[in-house]
Amino acid sequence: MSFSPQLIDHLNPQLKGIAPEEIISWAVERARRPVITTNFRPYEVAILHAVSGVFPEIPVIWCDTGYNTPQTYRHAEELIGRLGLNVHLYVPRQTAAHRDAVMGMPGVDDPRHREFTEQVKLEPFRRAMQEHKPDVWFTNLRRGQTAHRDSLDILSLDRSGMLKVSPFYYWSDTQLDAYLHSFGLPNEHHYFDPTKVLENRECGLHT
Repeated sequence: MSFSPQLIDHLNPQLKGIAPEEIISWAVERARRPVITTNFRPYEVAILHAVSGVFPEIPVIWCDTGYNTPQTYRHAEELIGRLGLNVHLYVPRQTAAHRDAVMGMPGVDDPRHREFTEQVKLEPFRRAMQEHKPDVWFTNLRRGQTAHRDSLDILSLDRSGMLKVSPFYYWSDTQLDAYLHSFGLPNEHHYFDPTKVLENRECGLHT
């Protein structure tokens, strides 16, 4: 099924207020090659749990920058085992140690930060998308995260026309905390993204 901007605008009001699991089922029924992406940041467990509950075999694309905290790596391993995630791991073509030796970790105001982001996140992400060629992409975008994300909705289209589905788009942290508590799911608050640094910055995947 193809999705035009007009159809998206028509569907979003109908999906608002519907349970995430129902939104996920709706999207999976219309997808040929769905994927979900994750970086195991705070509250990512909610969408991983919800989507894998509807479609256990869905490819879970993890673009690991190589700069996650030890807590995040342990959290990822716990969730992969507990939820039985079908993880497809994508990493930069250069090791973090090599990059650290020749570039370091440039700050967001450093001209080299763009190249750093390209190496550790954008190139692995493009490689993943080229290999999987998804038509539906599940994300955990939520309103209030960044100015750009406030302009999106439950359904949105990326630059190529792929359908992005954000089932928890209108959920608050308090609602997500209750969701995690109800299923006994762990959260992870030691996550660090070297391409964003600040929570209200975009790294380029969703713009």
